[in-house]
Amino acid sequence: MKSCLPLPAILITAALLGCSSSSHHQSMNLPLAATQRNPGHTATTALTGEGNQTNFDFYVTGVPNGTILPPRLYTFINKGSCQQPGPVAFAMNDKVNTENNAGTGGWTFYRSAPIALAELLSGKYAVVVRTSPEDGSADIFCGDVVRATR
Repeated sequence: MKSCLPLPAILITAALLGCSSSSHHQSMNLPLAATQRNPGHTATTALTGEGNQTNFDFYVTGVPNGTILPPRLYTFINKGSCQQPGPVAFAMNDKVNTENNAGTGGWTFYRSAPIALAELLSGKYAVVVRTSPEDGSADIFCGDVVRATR
């Protein structure tokens, strides 16, 4: 599987990280691996800590064939890892809409969770992206938070 991100995804991620470089906000980049239900696609999320909350800026290159477009994507922070998932610690589904990222063929969306970034980084957590119930509730991307980098 090809693991390089398209140039627009890199530029978006760089812009997101650059906009949050103040001393009050810590940002990390987390690559998300495609699951067997979504092969050949890539995703990333920028995690930005704001007090007792962490914001997530997602970019995904695609969803499984047959998914209703625009995709409605559900996001979760699970205890454990992608290889050994545990229970859901936080469901970030107050909104599930995505926006088409013109020119890249990908999708962007934004979520937040009521957990400080430092706490999120200190435990074993994984970020999971799932299709809507109408699309089978399939896990399509996952990333272990311990793999987040500046």
